[in-house]
Amino acid sequence: MAIKQISVFVENKPGRLAEITELLAKNNIDIRALSIADTTDFGILRLIVNDPESTVQILKNDGMTVSATEVLGVAIPDVPGGFAKAIRTITDKGISLEYAYAFITPKSGSAYVIIRVENNELATEALNDAGIKIIEQGDIF
Repeated sequence: MAIKQISVFVENKPGRLAEITELLAKNNIDIRALSIADTTDFGILRLIVNDPESTVQILKNDGMTVSATEVLGVAIPDVPGGFAKAIRTITDKGISLEYAYAFITPKSGSAYVIIRVENNELATEALNDAGIKIIEQGDIF
């Protein structure tokens, strides 16, 4: 039930993000979520898109360093402690969280959170056992 996330190595210079997003828009790629982790010289742009395979090709053809990674998507109730329960669930199973980022969902009363963990299968099992909904690529669009 993993979701394909696109990771792009990006130079940290003015206009670079605009160039990448315009290239994707020109190719009808819909960005639903993104996260940027940066340093002084470069960053990693992480994207959830409607067509991961095409996105990888488009970006590679433009000379970018890009990869696809499997991440988990979790539907979190929009109440205090909703995210805490999900994170506690995977932590109690000894699973390390590498990073997380959230985005708006059309469903009222919940948010979607993308998490990168060291073991997707074990995390999925733990979250399912705790009654926490795992979302799929199709749920996002």
